[in-house]
Parts: sequence; structure tokens; C-alpha cells
Amino acid sequence: MKFHSTCSTMLAPLLLLGTLPLGVLGGDILQTNGFSTCQANSDIQVNKLNISFNRATKKIDFDVAGTSEKAQNVTASMTVTAYGKQVYQKNFNPCSSDNFVAQLCPVPAGDFAAQGEQDIPDSFASQIPSIAFTVPDLDGQATLQLKSLDSGQPLACITSTVDNGKSLSVPAVSYVAAGIAGAALLLSGISALGAGAHAGSATPSPTFGEVMGWFQSMALNGMMSVQYPGVYRSFTKNFAFSGGIIYWEGMQTSIDNFRKATGGNLTTDSVSYLKNATLIYDTSSTNLTKRGMENLVLFARDSLTTNVNGTDGSTTPADNKVMHIVHGIQGYVEELTIPQANTFMTVLLIFAIVIAAITVGILLFKVILETWALFGSFPKSLTSFRKRYWWLLAKTITNLILLLYGVWTLYCVYQFTNGDSWAAKLLAGITLGIFTAILAFFAWKIWQLANRFKKLEGDATALFEDKEIWRRYSLFYDAYKKSYWWIFVPYIVYMFARGCVIAGADGHGLVQTSGQLIIESLMFILLLWSRPYSLKSGNWINIVIQVVRVLSVVCILVFVEQLGISQTTKTISGLILVVMQSVLTAVLAILIAVNAIIICCRDNPHRKKRKEAEKLNRDLDNLTPLDARNSLLMDPTEYKHTSMRGPMVSASPLKGGYDPVPISEQQTGFLNRPRFPGEGQEGLLNDAASIAGRHGRSISHDRSGSHDRSVSPPPNRAPRLPDVDFGAPGVGGYRGHA
Repeated sequence: MKFHSTCSTMLAPLLLLGTLPLGVLGGDILQTNGFSTCQANSDIQVNKLNISFNRATKKIDFDVAGTSEKAQNVTASMTVTAYGKQVYQKNFNPCSSDNFVAQLCPVPAGDFAAQGEQDIPDSFASQIPSIAFTVPDLDGQATLQLKSLDSGQPLACITSTVDNGKSLSVPAVSYVAAGIAGAALLLSGISALGAGAHAGSATPSPTFGEVMGWFQSMALNGMMSVQYPGVYRSFTKNFAFSGGIIYWEGMQTSIDNFRKATGGNLTTDSVSYLKNATLIYDTSSTNLTKRGMENLVLFARDSLTTNVNGTDGSTTPADNKVMHIVHGIQGYVEELTIPQANTFMTVLLIFAIVIAAITVGILLFKVILETWALFGSFPKSLTSFRKRYWWLLAKTITNLILLLYGVWTLYCVYQFTNGDSWAAKLLAGITLGIFTAILAFFAWKIWQLANRFKKLEGDATALFEDKEIWRRYSLFYDAYKKSYWWIFVPYIVYMFARGCVIAGADGHGLVQTSGQLIIESLMFILLLWSRPYSLKSGNWINIVIQVVRVLSVVCILVFVEQLGISQTTKTISGLILVVMQSVLTAVLAILIAVNAIIICCRDNPHRKKRKEAEKLNRDLDNLTPLDARNSLLMDPTEYKHTSMRGPMVSASPLKGGYDPVPISEQQTGFLNRPRFPGEGQEGLLNDAASIAGRHGRSISHDRSGSHDRSVSPPPNRAPRLPDVDFGAPGVGGYRGHA
């Protein structure tokens, strides 16, 4: 079949699409790179369609090929819509004198092809607004229907959308987002090193986990089975890396071979197939929603090269792209040239590569330290790493599991329901079980410790104050207040539920968005009620992120086809989503930069506390006999309060201690010394005898040569302190009394 028309018919789609209300980059070409049919079992099949308009040269180039079952006269109807509204409609007869096209009057039987170039008059070209060449991801659609001239029976239907080469899915956006996440990771690491593993220290928000969680949310927003505007679908693809969806052709080929060896079907689900396919997004109304293959049907009458019955116009696999219908998660990953059955294995291999890189890095640093130790002494701060590097590796892997648990659940559930390889399904089940068991074990262990401390001390403060416990388990609760250490448990449940809803309800957009709205709203209520983060900035940042998540799902609800909302409203909602999520991402980037400046310019509070403690210890070690703190007259209770309190002692005032005895009540040797030197010695012996008598024994002290004397004290006698004779004339000894 050949496509030709008058200049006015040819320019109409361009004039319409020039009204689209966006503009970012510059360009001079509108072109097609695919097509789709909107009629099953048609008599005329189009196999190839490439049309482009160059504003600089004011020329249209086209290359069309197809097949017709028989020669017949036809009429054509062109309809153009922009954002769901019809803005142009034209009926014409290629056999009429006004629109005569020899190659379509009649349509020849068999294979045919048409190539040509058409000059566009300035009067028509000037009517195409410049914005048509600058709008990214144009949401315009053109449809051509061919009917029999004799019976009016539909013979063919071709539909397409316009592409000006501009899109919000550009590598630069992904690189910037990855840079923001890397900066957050670096800042979190510097904060942890600055704290020196100080128990109870919190990393300022936004942390690496919060940034990656936000990027994952934007990626998941693009995986639901709804009618996204093109601009938002392209925008969400920029954050696929946060969930481990990274295209690597060699890896995809290896996964295809693995699936083929374990029961997989590569006919329409392989990387080689996708590279030669045009994606069409499925809808319930037409079963063919056009997206990955932006097309616009343009027509030309002159400068034609026409070939019939398979000469130059016959199609070959090199010329033709197959039409591939997709939706939901499948559409999201296959836009990135990753077959939907390869999704889980792709994420698994990326995860394994990251773990291997971390392991090699830690072991390499360990080797460097050991070599350093052979030739010299390294800083004491590295001693802990040298002894605990295996624990650091285990903690890093656990942290990565916690970070990816939500999207990992999604990919595993999707593999269970859509995968074709028994080995991939087995790996999905094993890894999901292991990850869930690891997180459940840590949750149980922390809960057990918290309950033990509550019984012993009344609260779970020791989770934050005990250095060993903090080192082992703080990655789950280090950002929270001491009374809300348990918030990580509902957060894990939140990630699991979100992944299950999106993957389990794939293909049912209304169920997905409704479930997501409930889950996100419950999480928002929990954060607003508890405000669990130890830093005020952490509370506000995470609440704002959750608010945007809820609003994003509300906007996505507009895209659900069952609600029947107009395309214009959907496009506006898509633009609102792009702006809202972009602004929040920019704010997070600014906050990361501000935190970096603060860390570089402000004294480390933990180091400051350590220096103050060291100074206090030095002062206590350098006390002199004249120092007031060394005086016997100092209130011992006060000294205890000020000097003996440790970090684990409660801040409540200490009870007990002892009161000093006034000097007037002290019966010292100056007030009541013995008159004769022997008196004090006798009293000392008698006192010793009384003490022994209380233990049921008798002690004899032979001063006169007798060993038989045993002295028992009177019943009302109290113990006495010994008399001390200083030996100076006129000065008595110290005589103690009870």
C-alpha cells in the first residue's frame, strides 16, 4: 500500500502537534521510527513506514512498503489528536481530481513500496510552531484508515505518534541522580568516621538510604499498568539504576542462554528480539496504545520511486521492526532493552557484582594494613577495622539487603508470576527467603535485647549506649529516637507490602494504585504520629518525602484507564509529577551539600566530648594535698555526684553517701589523751580481746609470762579505735572511740 496526499493533508498532523505546551531543547526534525496497526485481519498490511520532515530544508522524506491482497479502489481518512483531543480530520479519494495519486488509484495487488521526497511551501511550513520541534516526548497521535470505495468496508488502519528526537529519558539525568546518591553515600561515611563509632550518634539527613529509597520510589511509580503520559514514563526511566536495572548487552545475552538451558522461551523474550522490536503499550480500549514507536503519517505526491511486487519495496528483517505489545513492569524494563523474563537475573547479577566489589575492596585494604604493620605502626583508629573486617563486610551486606529489600521482593514476585525458567524461579525463592530470614533474625535479636534491658533498667536505652551492641545492630535504628527504636520493623513490612502489591497486581492498574495509596498513606500517618528520627531535620525531610510519595500515587491514579479521565488531564498530571519530583530531588541534593559544608566547618561534637573527658581525667590525676577536692572536709556525697558518675549511670541524683562528723563531736587524742603511756596500750589489747570474744574465741597476750588469762569485755562495751602516740612532749596521741 502507498501513502500519498495533498500538501494540506500532509501538514495537518504537524500543525496540530505544534500546539503542544512544552519546550526544552532545540531541533529541526520531526520523524517516525515505527508504526502500529489498529485493525486486525486487514486486507492491506503495512510493513515499513519511515517519514521525516526537516524544517531547515522544508522537505519531507518518506519510505513506505506493504502488501495488498488484491487491487482495489480505496478512500482514506486522516485523524489527528493532541493530548486526547481531535484537532484535525480529513477524508480524501486518491482517484479524485483534487487528490489524485496514481499509485493508490487503485491500490496494486501484491507487495509494493514507495520512496520519495516532497517540498513543502513556505506558507505551510511557517504554520508549524517552533515548539513542535522542542517539546520532549510529544503526546500526539495520527491515525490513517483506508476503506473500500465500493462497499465502505475497512481495509487497513495505521496509527502513530510524533517524535522530534527530544526526551526526558537521557543518560545525563541518570548520571546526575547517581552523583547525588554517591554524594549522600560519601557524606554518610564521613559522618560515621567522624563519630568514631560513638554509641548513639546519628547521621544527618538525607542519608544514602533515604536518597536511594526516594529514587526507588520514582522508579516504582513508572512500573504500574496505567496510561502514563510519555513525558512521565521517560522521566521515571532515569532512576531505574536505583533498583538494579542496568543494561549490559553481554550480561543480557548470558542470561538469555541461561534461560534457554533451563526451560526459557526466547522467541519473543530475548535481547536480540527487543533490539528489532517497537514497543506498543497495551490498553483495554484498543489493545494497542502507541508509545515506543512515535509515528506520524505524512503523504507526498511527487518525487516518488514506486516498486510493485517485491522489487525495491519488499521488506526484509533489516528494514522491519516487529510490533511488541507491553504493559506495566514489562514495559518499564523492556524500554531499557532488558527482556522481562531477565529482570530478576539482571538484578541478582548486579547485586553479586556489587558484593564482590565491596569484598575485594575490604580485603585489599586489609592486606594494605597488614603490610603496613610489617614495616611500621599505623593509626590506632584503624586497629578496629583490622580486627573486625569480616564483621564490617557482613554489616555492609546486611545494609545492602535492607536497602534493596523492597525492590527485591517486587522482582522475585514478578519472576514467580511471569518467569519462564525454573532455575531463575528457584533462585528467586531462595534469595527472597534468605533476605527475609536475615532481616527477621536481626529484628528478633534487637527486640529480645530491648525487652531484656527494659526488665533490667526500665527502658531500652542500652541499645544506644552500649558500644558493642551499637556496633552490631545500630544500622537498623541509628537514625531513630531511643523510644522509637522499633520503627525499622514497620518500615521493612512497608517495603515488602509495596513490592508485593506492584508485582502481584501487574496488569491491573486500579488495584496497583489503590493498594499503593493505602500503603503510602499508612506510612505517612505513622511518621506524622511518631516523628521517630532523633534529629529534627530527619523528621521533616522524611515526612516531606512521604507526602510527595502519597501525592505521586494520587496523580498516578489519574492515569488509570477505568476512571475515564481525559488525556489532557493526564498530561497535566504527568507534568506536575515531573516538576514535583524534580524539585524534591534538587532539594535533597542541596541539603546534602549543606550537610557537607557543616561537617567540614563545624567541630566534631563527639571529638569535643572526648577531649573534655580526657581533660577532666587529667585534672583528677594531678590533684595536690592543698586541692579542695582532696580535703577530708569535702562533702563526700557531692564529690560522688560530680566525679564518680559514669556514662551508664542514670542522671537522677544519687542517694546515700555519708555525712561528715563535726570536729567538736570527734573524740580525738587532743581532747582526751591517756594520762600514762601504758594506758593506751592496755586499751588496745582489751579491744582486741573483745573483738576476738565476739567470735567465740579467746586471745591471750603474754606480757607477764602467763598464757592462761582471757579477758571478756562487758556486754555494753563498744569497739574503740587504737591510740596513737606521736612521741612529742606535751602532745597526746589520737584516741579513737566508738
